[in-house]
Amino acid sequence: MAEEKESTSIPLSQAENGTPDPEDPAKSPPPSPNSSTRKACCYVLQSWVSKKFMTGCVVLFPVAVTFFITWWFVQFVDGFFSPLYEHLGVDIFGLGFITSLLFVFFIGVFVSSWTGATLFSLGEWFIKRMPFVKHIYSASKQISAAISPDQNTTAFKEVAIIRHPRVGEYAFGFITSTVTLQRDNEDEELCSVFVPTNHLYIGDIFLVNSKEIIRPNLSIREGIEIIVSGGMTMPQIISPLERVARQNDRIPLNRIMN
Repeated sequence: MAEEKESTSIPLSQAENGTPDPEDPAKSPPPSPNSSTRKACCYVLQSWVSKKFMTGCVVLFPVAVTFFITWWFVQFVDGFFSPLYEHLGVDIFGLGFITSLLFVFFIGVFVSSWTGATLFSLGEWFIKRMPFVKHIYSASKQISAAISPDQNTTAFKEVAIIRHPRVGEYAFGFITSTVTLQRDNEDEELCSVFVPTNHLYIGDIFLVNSKEIIRPNLSIREGIEIIVSGGMTMPQIISPLERVARQNDRIPLNRIMN
């Protein structure tokens, strides 16, 4: 009996001061309405601030990346001729960058001539005889030829969509060449389709029947942008060239009927 009285007894200080027992929910004071309203307002304000901060990050991230890459590119190109101007005592920022652009322009004009093309072919022949360097040059030339305004035979010819790796799945690629496969009954025309796997330097080559290739209304540069960006620049609608041609043929007929 003594133990039960000791366990149920209330301390004298709490009894005198009227302090509620925190372990007894019936005796704890109810939360005030002002406290609940304050917590709700703080939660709404915190959520609003977090959302606006993330919105600012999303908006400023591509701007910061573009500015950083552009600034790095300007400094990198400017560094080719700026030491020459510093040696002459001319310290003007951007003058080396402008000189580099003019240098590239005149190189393009010179290579377009017969003499420049001959010298360039001679230098290219020498580079292709160097071990290890020739592989880097060949891969780099393939990419530069793909985006070159002078589409030659070594560049990517068309953007292609093929069924790969399983039925119902598709992959982006570039048609590089065509080959005829001779069979007993009839010959089959195959297209060499280069499908990048990591970036534009590494990929797989598939020989696909030309009738099974979907040719979208995309240029070579648009196809490269889609692959380099990981598909983030993918257009919402992709139409085959045959469908676009049929739609263009129907437009004059509709205008005549109207």
